[in-house]
Parts: sequence; structure tokens; C-alpha cells
Amino acid sequence: MSGAGTVALSLGLCLCAGQLVAASPATAATTTTPVTTAVTTATTSAAAKVKPRLSNKFSTRKLPWGSTLRVTAKVIDPRTGKIAKGTVRLQGLRNGKWVTWDTETVRNANGTVTLKAAPKTTAYVRTLFTGAAYTQTATKGLKVTVKASGAKVIAEAKKHKGALYKFAAAGPKRFDCSGYTMYVYKKAAGKKLPHKANSQQKYGKAVSKGNKRIGDLIIFRSGSYGYHAGIYAGGGYMYDSPHTGARVSKRKIHGSNYVVRRLVA
Repeated sequence: MSGAGTVALSLGLCLCAGQLVAASPATAATTTTPVTTAVTTATTSAAAKVKPRLSNKFSTRKLPWGSTLRVTAKVIDPRTGKIAKGTVRLQGLRNGKWVTWDTETVRNANGTVTLKAAPKTTAYVRTLFTGAAYTQTATKGLKVTVKASGAKVIAEAKKHKGALYKFAAAGPKRFDCSGYTMYVYKKAAGKKLPHKANSQQKYGKAVSKGNKRIGDLIIFRSGSYGYHAGIYAGGGYMYDSPHTGARVSKRKIHGSNYVVRRLVA
């Protein structure tokens, strides 16, 4: 009995040992299978999204207010060297956020699109590409400087159309003639003018009557003394605040004894 028991015990231990040995590979397989799957999934996902090559060409980095900025963007798939299909957005940085100005879909054979905007102030500008098969890609923001222009001066002048004349007033609700021109040039172009028409004729660059353009300052004179100021609006018209009882308006230039001064490019 003792011998049999010893044999049985030995067999039991062997069986147990055999079970432990046999179970060990199964346990290892169960542990490693999810890891292999996760790696495969991650590799497949990474392969599905490709970062395209995105480049820009600006028509200018300095433009007059009211002018159009054109940006040509080119998008290429680095795997094939061909067009990367998707959408390009032209964006400007405003108050810490990128704001979209224009959007175009890439359609032509060389992967280029032209986007347009007329920024009102100096800003950083970039393009942003999105496509189903690609990771979202943006170019570095580049500074575009917007300069004051005659168009900006006239845009500001129009805002005050209808304001009543008041002697010695310089806005924002009432103006005399030189108070009006002083206020408009300050707001539109940051130009500081004195509150007197005769003094204003000494500012800016002298321009002949035949070469005047919108946004130029006009000073009417008696002899050489400047007594009235207005802003040229084109076509022989001007904006001014003429006299007591009248309002700021666009009207025909009267007389020929005046000088033209250019304060913005």
C-alpha cells in the first residue's frame, strides 16, 4: 500500500506538473494576442492619414486698405507627388483666433487654388488644408500689413454724412469744416491735423489739381489764405461740412482757387 500510494502520489504530481506545463503556453498566448492586435490597428490607422505638403505664395505682404490680397496655395501628396484632394481655407488671426476669410476646393491637376480677401487691418495670415485621407495641415502665419489709403479715408468720411455743422466742433456728432477733416484723417489714417483750414494746407504732399485722387485733402483759399477744407471724393465731388445750418454731405467742388494735399498713399 505504501508503495502504491507513493506511485499514485508520484503520478498525481506528474499530472499536475504536466497540466501546469501545458497551461503555460495557452496563458501566454491569451496575454499577447490583444497587444499584437493593438499594434496592428495603430499601424493601420497611422498609414491611413498622411500629412500633405502645403505651401503659399502671396500677391503682396503690404497692401492699401480696400485692396484685394491673393494667396495661391499648393497641396501635394508626398507619397505620389500628385494633387492632394481636399479643401483650403484662407485665415486671418483676430483676437487670438483664426478666422476664415475664403474657402476653395482643390480641383485642378497641379493641386493649386487661389484664395482672396480684403483685410481691413494688419494681420497674420495662413492657409489651412483638410482632406479625408490627410491630417489637417496649416502653414505658418505671415504678417500682412494694411496701409491707410484714399479709399479708407472716403469710407470714414461717408460714415459722418448728415452730421450738423457746428463752429469749432471736431466730432464725433458735430463738425466745422476743419474739425471734420481733422477727425476723418485721424480715424482713417492716424494723421494729426491742426483745427484750422489755413494751417492744414501745410500738411501732406502738394498735388496738382489734375492729379488729385480720392482721399486727398482740399483747401479753398482767398488769395493764399486757407478758409475752408474738404475731402476729395472723385469725379469733381468732395465731402465737407460747409456752414451753419448745413450737414456733412457729398457735393460738387466749387471755385478753382484751392490746393490739394495728399496725406495717404
